[in-house]
Amino acid sequence: MVTLNYKHLRYFWMVAKAGSIARASEQLHLSPQSISGQLTTLEAVLGVTLFQRAGRQLELTETGRRTLTYADEIFTLGDELLDMLRDPLAHQALMFKVGVADVVPKSVAYRLVEPALRIEEPVRLVCREGRLDSLLADLAVNRLDMVIADRPMPAGLNVRGYNHFLGASSLSVFAAASLAATLTGDFPACLDHAPFLLPGEDVATRPGLMQWFDELRIRPRVIGEFDDSALLKAFGQAASGVFVAPSATAAFVCKQYGVQVLGAIDSVREQLYAITTQRRLIHPAVIAICHVAREEVFGRAAQS
Repeated sequence: MVTLNYKHLRYFWMVAKAGSIARASEQLHLSPQSISGQLTTLEAVLGVTLFQRAGRQLELTETGRRTLTYADEIFTLGDELLDMLRDPLAHQALMFKVGVADVVPKSVAYRLVEPALRIEEPVRLVCREGRLDSLLADLAVNRLDMVIADRPMPAGLNVRGYNHFLGASSLSVFAAASLAATLTGDFPACLDHAPFLLPGEDVATRPGLMQWFDELRIRPRVIGEFDDSALLKAFGQAASGVFVAPSATAAFVCKQYGVQVLGAIDSVREQLYAITTQRRLIHPAVIAICHVAREEVFGRAAQS
């Protein structure tokens, strides 16, 4: 029977976090040869390959990346145990673990999740970002309490989950002032042949946006596609191209990125859902998030 050596696992974890055996050896005050030997032993015992060579660098294999996810949780729980033993009163905070799909705009995610910190009970928030399928897998085994996504849980997944509609918003089109000054014509005609930053293929609003362009016979010049909304907006801030974001966050986007609104696309709406394993909402942080989303972030009109 294979047993896990947690000392070897910690060495693996440290190397993965540090990015190299040399840096990990400095942090652990051990020789590189010693750590390398321990990693070899761990791989031999487990019967897997955790790292692969890429030139002079070490890269995690797919198995290594999955192992790192578990190691993160194991050693995070270990640190929490030590904190609890040192100060039991400090550990009375309610743990709330939420996953945010990487395509959800960061400004929206913040406004949705932040109310969890304002409930009466003290909360310790753990917020993780990633692809929806990976987050739903964590939800299924109770590593997450809730997942926020721009679409309902896909059909056919072997995951018991329930979709809770949070709200919807039309899209607004933004551009830096220097770029807006170069566009000709009124909105939306000004978008024809304009440099455009397109949401990635995984973003739920992309098909509707492309259909809107086709219906109006507008052909923007796509210069980049982005799954990460924050990176997309950073390029927009630098006047690299025009971009879209939910109208519900227009004031924040304009202030945060120094851009202006060119117009709105009312026929394309971004929807957001809270996905949980419970049909009836019980966790007070989830209840707070759903309430604020429906009453403040999107407003009552979003429910119609």
